[in-house]
Amino acid sequence: MKFFLDTANVADIKYWSDMGLVDGVTTNPSLIAKEGRPFKEVVREICAIVDGPVSVEATSLEIEGILQEARDLSAWADNIVIKIPFIKEGVKALPILKDEGISTNSTLTFSANQALIAMKAGTDYVSPFIGRLDDIAHYGMDVVADIMAMKNNYGFATRVIVASVRHPLHIIEAARIGADISTIPAQVLEKMFMHPLTDKGLESFLKDWRSVEV
Repeated sequence: MKFFLDTANVADIKYWSDMGLVDGVTTNPSLIAKEGRPFKEVVREICAIVDGPVSVEATSLEIEGILQEARDLSAWADNIVIKIPFIKEGVKALPILKDEGISTNSTLTFSANQALIAMKAGTDYVSPFIGRLDDIAHYGMDVVADIMAMKNNYGFATRVIVASVRHPLHIIEAARIGADISTIPAQVLEKMFMHPLTDKGLESFLKDWRSVEV
């Protein structure tokens, strides 16, 4: 499984990239706004740190605007992927951008039907939002399992990004299903390191070591 970091915070991206854990980055308008810096400056800095895909979202709701944004944004760096919300105008843009060699990520998908349409339309990535499904008492991982089954049944080249991750168990469940990618907030990645027995064991080893004559 590949790990994408779900953030626009450059310090977090550099920290986890230096550890060798970041295969790509996903951003969205909310994450960009949180940084309080110029959009282009942040995106280009992220793209310089990360070798893998960096998803940047188009905000237009009409096809012509989506296409123009995608062309403009993709010119900022070679590893930019254009996030396109799953709306009809966005789906129309997918095959056009594919023909132009611009990578796309169908975002804000919440059902297997939506993902199937996006895959058939040629999206490079599709992002089911599992946490938001869990919030409304719909088990998000069931949707991921359905999407992966459809992908494997028909040989779609689309890579499935498990998005809206809320806790480490989401990552384990995604890995069991065989999802291609999880996009992980920095605070969730931090929690994946934690276990009380690791802390207890280390404390015990160090205590014993202090009694050893060197």
